[in-house]
Amino acid sequence: MLFPTVSFAAFFLVVFILSWLLMPRFRLWKLFMIAASYFFYATWDWRFCFLLVAATVINQFGAQMVVRGRTHGARKRWMALTVAADLVILGFFKYYDFFAVQADNLLESIGLGAPLPLLQVVFPVGISFLTFRIITYVVGVYRDQVAPAPTVDVALYVAFFPYLLAGPIVRAGEFLPQLESPRDPRRIDVGRAAFLIFAGLIKKIIIADYLAGSIVNDAFASPGDFSSFEVLVAVLGYSVQIYADFSAYSDMAIGFALLLGFRFPDNFNAPYTALSIRDFWRRWHITLSSWLRDYLYIPLGGNRKGRLRTYVNLMITMLLGGLWHGAGWTFVFWGGLHGAGLVGEHMAADRRKALGIEEPAPTLGRRILKRTWVFAFVTFAWIFFRADTIGSAWDVIVRLFTGWGTPSPAVTWQLLTLIFLGVAIQYVPRRITAGIEAGFSRLRPVLQGLAVALMLFLIGALGPQGPALFLYFRF
Repeated sequence: MLFPTVSFAAFFLVVFILSWLLMPRFRLWKLFMIAASYFFYATWDWRFCFLLVAATVINQFGAQMVVRGRTHGARKRWMALTVAADLVILGFFKYYDFFAVQADNLLESIGLGAPLPLLQVVFPVGISFLTFRIITYVVGVYRDQVAPAPTVDVALYVAFFPYLLAGPIVRAGEFLPQLESPRDPRRIDVGRAAFLIFAGLIKKIIIADYLAGSIVNDAFASPGDFSSFEVLVAVLGYSVQIYADFSAYSDMAIGFALLLGFRFPDNFNAPYTALSIRDFWRRWHITLSSWLRDYLYIPLGGNRKGRLRTYVNLMITMLLGGLWHGAGWTFVFWGGLHGAGLVGEHMAADRRKALGIEEPAPTLGRRILKRTWVFAFVTFAWIFFRADTIGSAWDVIVRLFTGWGTPSPAVTWQLLTLIFLGVAIQYVPRRITAGIEAGFSRLRPVLQGLAVALMLFLIGALGPQGPALFLYFRF
């Protein structure tokens, strides 16, 4: 079930009503929410539900063994074994065929060809998010940041449907405390929830899906059939598409969770207004960025072991962050580009500090130049993220320079307008969107209903026929 569908609307309506009816009987409510979440996941493939069971059993057992460990070494070993089990499951489903092909190619190149078996395993949707999310539980218990939870709570944390498929990566320490007592319906922020859900629908259906269907998919599939200007618009369009698509899912997930009484962390904060690559990663997929920082970069040593080690840790973190997105060299290269950008910024800052040179004053002109540079860098890197192979990405880059002067019928004013709006909306001050949310909350129920009906009508009239899969379902 996709969020922007009638089937999900019917599903959520039933869950919403029964959830609040059962809330006073809190344990029964938990069991109902687990069942509803399993049903939601089973609509993709019922076999995936066994993955949820395995994640629950493995990590609850691991957490209990960590608690029972008599020495620090024993606790650490149980934590490491549990995390390793999580990563083995992720590696099997997501990376086995990729590494089998790479190993086979390597053996063939040195004359030791012995084809490894390709299993063609069904890829469980959302497994990357599930793995990172559940790791925060057992590691949190090991670090004494999270108290061991009852198994029913862990099962619900693993399966809770709003974030199950594509984030945000809600940590155990953020979710499990909310299961300690029933939710209070009087504390639901209906205005913010409705605003997030409908903003997500607009970004997904009107912006992301339109850009994908109008130029992005075709231009990346066959760049030679398009002019340089059309390919440039497609590249810019994908930069907007991936933001609109993924932030739309995150917004709707946060909104649906709010309606059920739960608060999730924000996942985006106007990333295309960033003044540096570091700033971009503080704003883009925030829950992943902070996860990589806390569970990979800092354990590697962070910036505590000298400049060179800091640069190496940054690059390792971004390369693995790229690989997390998908089993392909394009994702690794994309992560490497961002790693190089972060290392370059750190090197420049270290150089200025060594020479005693202060950071230039943040004038308007400098801010414009910085934002333009960061947006250009990020957009260029997205080419590799979107392309199926490194060769395909190179074809797109070459076509950016070899097809000028030819007609560009695929570029329309609607496309250019949506691309502009996709970036411009990120410059809208937060106080304005907060005011809209507050204003909606103050409307009478009848007027709220009319506003919702009008938005649904506009989305249905202006959007393409039927929503496409969210991009991050691939990861």
